[in-house]
Amino acid sequence: MKINIYYGGRGLMDDPTLFVINKMQEVLEELHVTVERFNLCELKNSITTLPQTLKTADGIILATTVEWYGIGGYMQQFLDACWLYGDKEKIEKIYMCPIVMATTYGEREGKLTLANAWEILGGLPCSGICGYIADTTELEMNADYATIIEKKAENMYRTINQRLASLPASNQAVKKMVSNTKNTDLTPQESEQLSEYAADDVYVQRQKADIQELTSLFKDMMGGNENEEEYIEPMQKAYKPQAGFSATYKFNLEGKRKPLVIKVDGADLECSYTDAKQVDVEMHMAPAVLEDIIAGRMSFQRAFMAGDMRMKGDFKVLRTLDQIFVFAQNSL
Repeated sequence: MKINIYYGGRGLMDDPTLFVINKMQEVLEELHVTVERFNLCELKNSITTLPQTLKTADGIILATTVEWYGIGGYMQQFLDACWLYGDKEKIEKIYMCPIVMATTYGEREGKLTLANAWEILGGLPCSGICGYIADTTELEMNADYATIIEKKAENMYRTINQRLASLPASNQAVKKMVSNTKNTDLTPQESEQLSEYAADDVYVQRQKADIQELTSLFKDMMGGNENEEEYIEPMQKAYKPQAGFSATYKFNLEGKRKPLVIKVDGADLECSYTDAKQVDVEMHMAPAVLEDIIAGRMSFQRAFMAGDMRMKGDFKVLRTLDQIFVFAQNSL
Protein backbone atom coordinates (compact mmCIF):
# COMPACT_ATOMS: atom_id res chain seq x y z
CA MET A 1 0.00 0.00 0.00
CA LYS A 2 1.23 3.49 -0.83
CA ILE A 3 -0.04 6.75 0.64
CA ASN A 4 1.05 10.21 -0.50
CA ILE A 5 0.95 13.21 1.83
CA TYR A 6 0.51 16.64 0.23
CA TYR A 7 1.27 19.39 2.72
CA GLY A 8 -0.02 22.84 1.74
CA GLY A 9 1.17 24.93 4.67
CA ARG A 10 4.16 27.27 4.79
CA GLY A 11 6.47 24.90 6.68
CA LEU A 12 6.73 26.98 9.83
CA MET A 13 8.26 25.28 12.86
CA ASP A 14 5.18 25.86 15.04
CA ASP A 15 2.70 24.69 12.39
CA PRO A 16 0.39 22.20 14.16
CA THR A 17 -0.37 20.45 10.88
CA LEU A 18 3.24 19.28 10.66
CA PHE A 19 2.94 17.53 14.03
CA VAL A 20 -0.25 15.76 12.89
CA ILE A 21 1.12 14.48 9.59
CA ASN A 22 4.40 13.43 11.22
CA LYS A 23 2.45 11.37 13.73
CA MET A 24 0.24 9.85 11.01
CA GLN A 25 3.26 9.02 8.87
CA GLU A 26 4.89 7.32 11.84
CA VAL A 27 1.81 5.14 12.46
CA LEU A 28 1.37 4.27 8.77
CA GLU A 29 5.00 3.25 8.38
CA GLU A 30 4.61 0.97 11.43
CA LEU A 31 1.79 -0.67 9.48
CA HIS A 32 4.26 -1.25 6.60
CA VAL A 33 2.71 1.42 4.38
CA THR A 34 4.96 3.22 1.92
CA VAL A 35 4.56 6.94 2.61
CA GLU A 36 5.80 9.72 0.33
CA ARG A 37 5.47 13.36 1.33
CA PHE A 38 5.24 16.38 -0.96
CA ASN A 39 5.71 19.80 0.63
CA LEU A 40 3.96 22.14 -1.79
CA CYS A 41 5.76 25.21 -0.41
CA GLU A 42 9.05 23.67 -1.60
CA LEU A 43 7.60 22.50 -4.93
CA LYS A 44 5.65 25.64 -5.87
CA ASN A 45 7.23 25.84 -9.33
CA SER A 46 6.24 22.26 -10.20
CA ILE A 47 2.78 21.97 -8.63
CA THR A 48 1.21 21.41 -12.06
CA THR A 49 3.24 18.19 -12.41
CA LEU A 50 2.23 16.72 -9.04
CA PRO A 51 -1.05 15.11 -10.24
CA GLN A 52 1.22 12.64 -12.04
CA THR A 53 2.32 11.36 -8.62
CA LEU A 54 -1.24 10.23 -7.86
CA LYS A 55 -0.96 7.36 -10.31
CA THR A 56 1.02 5.18 -7.89
CA ALA A 57 -1.01 6.03 -4.75
CA ASP A 58 -3.74 3.98 -3.09
CA GLY A 59 -4.64 6.85 -0.79
CA ILE A 60 -3.57 10.40 -0.09
CA ILE A 61 -3.59 12.88 2.77
CA LEU A 62 -4.32 16.50 1.94
CA ALA A 63 -2.98 18.55 4.85
CA THR A 64 -3.05 22.31 5.22
CA THR A 65 -3.16 25.03 7.86
CA VAL A 66 -5.69 27.85 8.19
CA GLU A 67 -3.64 30.84 9.27
CA TRP A 68 -6.12 33.56 8.43
CA TYR A 69 -8.72 32.36 5.89
CA GLY A 70 -9.24 29.25 3.82
CA ILE A 71 -7.01 26.38 2.77
CA GLY A 72 -4.23 28.53 1.32
CA GLY A 73 -2.89 29.12 -2.17
CA TYR A 74 -0.54 26.15 -2.51
CA MET A 75 -3.26 23.60 -1.77
CA GLN A 76 -5.70 25.40 -4.06
CA GLN A 77 -3.12 25.31 -6.87
CA PHE A 78 -2.62 21.59 -6.35
CA LEU A 79 -6.38 20.94 -6.50
CA ASP A 80 -6.64 23.09 -9.63
CA ALA A 81 -3.84 21.05 -11.20
CA CYS A 82 -5.66 17.81 -10.29
CA TRP A 83 -8.77 19.11 -12.04
CA LEU A 84 -6.89 20.21 -15.15
CA TYR A 85 -4.17 17.57 -15.51
CA GLY A 86 -5.06 14.69 -13.17
CA ASP A 87 -6.05 11.24 -14.39
CA LYS A 88 -9.74 11.20 -13.39
CA GLU A 89 -10.02 7.44 -13.84
CA LYS A 90 -7.19 6.92 -11.37
CA ILE A 91 -8.51 9.54 -8.94
CA GLU A 92 -11.82 7.66 -8.75
CA LYS A 93 -9.98 4.81 -6.98
CA ILE A 94 -7.99 6.93 -4.50
CA TYR A 95 -9.09 7.54 -0.90
CA MET A 96 -8.37 10.97 0.58
CA CYS A 97 -8.05 11.94 4.24
CA PRO A 98 -8.28 15.71 4.87
CA ILE A 99 -6.25 17.25 7.69
CA VAL A 100 -6.82 20.92 8.54
CA MET A 101 -5.39 22.51 11.65
CA ALA A 102 -6.09 26.17 12.35
CA THR A 103 -4.37 28.87 14.34
CA THR A 104 -7.45 31.02 13.74
CA TYR A 105 -11.10 30.41 12.86
CA GLY A 106 -12.03 28.13 9.95
CA GLU A 107 -10.70 24.60 10.42
CA ARG A 108 -14.10 22.93 9.84
CA GLU A 109 -14.75 24.92 6.68
CA GLY A 110 -11.25 24.06 5.43
CA LYS A 111 -11.80 20.35 6.02
CA LEU A 112 -15.15 20.51 4.23
CA THR A 113 -13.54 22.36 1.31
CA LEU A 114 -10.95 19.59 0.84
CA ALA A 115 -13.57 16.84 1.14
CA ASN A 116 -15.89 18.51 -1.37
CA ALA A 117 -13.08 19.22 -3.81
CA TRP A 118 -11.90 15.60 -3.78
CA GLU A 119 -15.41 14.25 -4.24
CA ILE A 120 -16.01 16.62 -7.18
CA LEU A 121 -12.78 15.27 -8.68
CA GLY A 122 -14.38 11.83 -8.32
CA GLY A 123 -12.23 10.55 -5.46
CA LEU A 124 -13.21 8.51 -2.41
CA PRO A 125 -13.55 10.09 1.05
CA CYS A 126 -11.94 9.09 4.35
CA SER A 127 -12.70 10.48 7.78
CA GLY A 128 -10.38 13.43 8.41
CA ILE A 129 -9.01 15.56 11.24
CA CYS A 130 -9.56 19.21 12.00
CA GLY A 131 -8.86 21.28 15.08
CA TYR A 132 -7.97 24.68 16.48
CA ILE A 133 -4.51 24.79 18.04
CA ALA A 134 -3.29 28.11 19.40
CA ASP A 135 -0.09 26.61 20.82
CA THR A 136 1.63 23.63 19.19
CA THR A 137 3.19 22.64 22.53
CA GLU A 138 -0.29 21.84 23.84
CA LEU A 139 -0.81 19.46 20.92
CA GLU A 140 2.55 17.76 21.41
CA MET A 141 2.17 17.26 25.18
CA ASN A 142 -1.41 15.99 25.21
CA ALA A 143 -1.51 12.18 25.06
CA ASP A 144 -5.23 12.16 24.22
CA TYR A 145 -4.62 14.22 21.10
CA ALA A 146 -1.87 11.83 20.02
CA THR A 147 -4.25 8.90 20.48
CA ILE A 148 -6.88 10.56 18.29
CA ILE A 149 -4.35 11.09 15.50
CA GLU A 150 -3.10 7.51 15.73
CA LYS A 151 -6.66 6.15 15.54
CA LYS A 152 -7.35 8.29 12.44
CA ALA A 153 -4.25 6.87 10.76
CA GLU A 154 -5.33 3.33 11.62
CA ASN A 155 -8.86 3.99 10.32
CA MET A 156 -7.45 5.32 7.06
CA TYR A 157 -5.29 2.21 6.67
CA ARG A 158 -8.31 0.00 7.38
CA THR A 159 -10.54 1.89 4.94
CA ILE A 160 -8.03 1.62 2.09
CA ASN A 161 -7.06 -1.96 2.84
CA GLN A 162 -10.66 -3.15 2.90
CA ARG A 163 -11.74 -0.86 0.04
CA LEU A 164 -14.74 0.29 2.06
CA ALA A 165 -17.57 1.67 -0.02
CA SER A 166 -19.28 5.02 0.58
CA LEU A 167 -22.67 6.32 -0.38
CA PRO A 168 -22.84 8.52 -3.51
CA ALA A 169 -22.49 12.26 -2.94
CA SER A 170 -24.54 14.89 -4.76
CA ASN A 171 -21.48 16.87 -5.81
CA GLN A 172 -20.30 13.86 -7.84
CA ALA A 173 -23.64 13.77 -9.63
CA VAL A 174 -23.43 17.48 -10.35
CA LYS A 175 -19.92 17.00 -11.76
CA LYS A 176 -21.14 14.41 -14.24
CA MET A 177 -23.95 16.68 -15.45
CA VAL A 178 -22.24 20.05 -15.76
CA SER A 179 -18.50 19.41 -16.12
CA ASN A 180 -17.15 20.51 -19.48
CA THR A 181 -13.48 20.39 -18.55
CA LYS A 182 -11.57 18.09 -20.86
CA ASN A 183 -8.93 15.82 -19.44
CA THR A 184 -5.51 16.93 -20.67
CA ASP A 185 -3.33 13.97 -21.58
CA LEU A 186 0.16 15.21 -20.72
CA THR A 187 3.29 13.22 -20.09
CA PRO A 188 5.25 14.06 -16.92
CA GLN A 189 7.87 15.72 -19.13
CA GLU A 190 5.27 17.91 -20.84
CA SER A 191 3.72 18.83 -17.51
CA GLU A 192 7.16 19.67 -16.11
CA GLN A 193 7.82 21.97 -19.06
CA LEU A 194 4.39 23.57 -18.65
CA SER A 195 5.07 24.24 -14.98
CA GLU A 196 8.60 25.52 -15.60
CA TYR A 197 7.64 27.93 -18.35
CA ALA A 198 4.40 29.14 -16.79
CA ALA A 199 6.18 29.98 -13.54
CA ASP A 200 9.23 31.58 -15.15
CA ASP A 201 8.53 35.31 -15.40
CA VAL A 202 11.80 35.91 -17.28
CA TYR A 203 10.81 33.34 -19.91
CA VAL A 204 7.32 34.83 -20.28
CA GLN A 205 8.68 38.35 -20.67
CA ARG A 206 11.25 37.12 -23.20
CA GLN A 207 8.51 35.44 -25.23
CA LYS A 208 6.45 38.65 -25.20
CA ALA A 209 9.48 40.62 -26.37
CA ASP A 210 10.15 38.10 -29.15
CA ILE A 211 6.53 38.28 -30.31
CA GLN A 212 6.67 42.07 -30.32
CA GLU A 213 9.92 42.00 -32.29
CA LEU A 214 8.45 39.62 -34.87
CA THR A 215 5.35 41.79 -35.14
CA SER A 216 7.50 44.84 -35.81
CA LEU A 217 9.55 42.88 -38.35
CA PHE A 218 6.50 41.84 -40.34
CA LYS A 219 5.12 45.36 -40.16
CA ASP A 220 8.41 46.65 -41.54
CA MET A 221 8.26 44.11 -44.36
CA MET A 222 4.71 45.20 -45.18
CA GLY A 223 5.33 48.85 -44.49
CA GLY A 224 4.34 49.84 -48.02
CA ASN A 225 0.74 48.88 -47.28
CA GLU A 226 0.44 51.20 -44.28
CA ASN A 227 -1.27 54.52 -44.93
CA GLU A 228 1.14 57.13 -43.59
CA GLU A 229 -1.24 59.97 -44.47
CA GLU A 230 -4.11 58.68 -42.31
CA TYR A 231 -5.52 61.25 -39.83
CA ILE A 232 -3.11 63.97 -41.01
CA GLU A 233 -5.53 65.83 -43.29
CA PRO A 234 -8.37 66.05 -40.68
CA MET A 235 -5.87 67.35 -38.11
CA GLN A 236 -4.62 70.00 -40.54
CA LYS A 237 -8.16 71.14 -41.36
CA ALA A 238 -9.17 71.38 -37.69
CA TYR A 239 -6.07 73.29 -36.58
CA LYS A 240 -6.76 76.64 -34.87
CA PRO A 241 -3.40 78.21 -34.04
CA GLN A 242 -2.81 80.11 -30.83
CA ALA A 243 -0.30 82.92 -30.86
CA GLY A 244 2.85 82.16 -28.92
CA PHE A 245 1.95 78.53 -28.21
CA SER A 246 4.31 75.75 -29.25
CA ALA A 247 4.36 72.07 -28.33
CA THR A 248 5.10 68.59 -29.65
CA TYR A 249 2.55 65.76 -29.35
CA LYS A 250 3.20 62.09 -29.93
CA PHE A 251 0.28 59.74 -30.70
CA ASN A 252 1.08 56.03 -30.27
CA LEU A 253 -1.75 54.30 -32.14
CA GLU A 254 -2.31 50.58 -31.63
CA GLY A 255 -1.37 48.63 -34.75
CA LYS A 256 0.61 51.51 -36.27
CA ARG A 257 4.26 50.88 -37.02
CA LYS A 258 5.22 54.48 -36.34
CA PRO A 259 3.69 57.08 -34.04
CA LEU A 260 1.96 60.19 -35.33
CA VAL A 261 3.97 63.23 -34.26
CA ILE A 262 2.40 66.69 -34.35
CA LYS A 263 4.49 69.81 -33.85
CA VAL A 264 2.75 73.15 -33.41
CA ASP A 265 4.47 76.52 -33.25
CA GLY A 266 2.08 79.45 -33.54
CA ALA A 267 0.60 79.28 -37.03
CA ASP A 268 2.95 76.49 -38.12
CA LEU A 269 1.76 72.89 -38.00
CA GLU A 270 3.78 69.82 -38.88
CA CYS A 271 2.24 66.31 -38.91
CA SER A 272 4.11 63.14 -39.82
CA TYR A 273 4.46 59.47 -39.00
CA THR A 274 7.93 59.41 -37.50
CA ASP A 275 9.52 59.11 -34.09
CA ALA A 276 10.49 61.85 -31.69
CA LYS A 277 12.39 61.51 -28.45
CA GLN A 278 11.67 64.95 -27.01
CA VAL A 279 7.93 65.58 -26.76
CA ASP A 280 5.70 67.55 -24.40
CA VAL A 281 2.89 64.99 -24.34
CA GLU A 282 2.95 61.32 -25.32
CA MET A 283 -0.36 59.49 -25.76
CA HIS A 284 -1.39 55.86 -26.26
CA MET A 285 -4.80 55.04 -27.73
CA ALA A 286 -6.65 52.83 -30.17
CA PRO A 287 -7.26 54.28 -33.65
CA ALA A 288 -11.01 54.12 -32.96
CA VAL A 289 -10.60 56.61 -30.10
CA LEU A 290 -8.80 59.09 -32.34
CA GLU A 291 -11.50 58.58 -34.99
CA ASP A 292 -14.18 59.43 -32.42
CA ILE A 293 -12.29 62.61 -31.54
CA ILE A 294 -11.94 63.60 -35.19
CA ALA A 295 -15.65 62.90 -35.74
CA GLY A 296 -16.50 65.24 -32.86
CA ARG A 297 -17.95 62.55 -30.61
CA MET A 298 -15.17 62.84 -28.05
CA SER A 299 -12.56 65.31 -26.84
CA PHE A 300 -8.95 64.56 -25.95
CA GLN A 301 -9.55 65.45 -22.31
CA ARG A 302 -12.64 63.25 -22.01
CA ALA A 303 -10.84 60.34 -23.66
CA PHE A 304 -8.13 60.66 -21.02
CA MET A 305 -10.61 60.96 -18.13
CA ALA A 306 -12.57 57.94 -19.38
CA GLY A 307 -9.42 55.82 -19.53
CA ASP A 308 -9.60 55.37 -23.32
CA MET A 309 -6.32 57.23 -23.69
CA ARG A 310 -3.14 57.04 -21.61
CA MET A 311 -0.74 59.94 -21.50
CA LYS A 312 2.44 61.15 -19.91
CA GLY A 313 3.72 64.66 -19.91
CA ASP A 314 2.30 68.11 -19.16
CA PHE A 315 -1.44 67.91 -18.52
CA LYS A 316 -1.90 71.61 -19.32
CA VAL A 317 -0.39 71.02 -22.73
CA LEU A 318 -2.77 68.09 -23.22
CA ARG A 319 -5.79 70.28 -22.44
CA THR A 320 -4.64 72.78 -25.07
CA LEU A 321 -5.18 70.08 -27.73
CA ASP A 322 -8.94 70.64 -27.52
CA GLN A 323 -8.36 74.36 -28.11
CA ILE A 324 -6.03 74.15 -31.09
CA PHE A 325 -7.86 71.27 -32.80
CA VAL A 326 -11.56 72.08 -33.11
CA PHE A 327 -13.43 69.36 -34.99
CA ALA A 328 -16.77 69.93 -36.69
CA GLN A 329 -19.25 68.47 -34.19
CA ASN A 330 -17.03 68.71 -31.11
CA SER A 331 -18.74 70.89 -28.55
CA LEU A 332 -17.44 68.91 -25.54
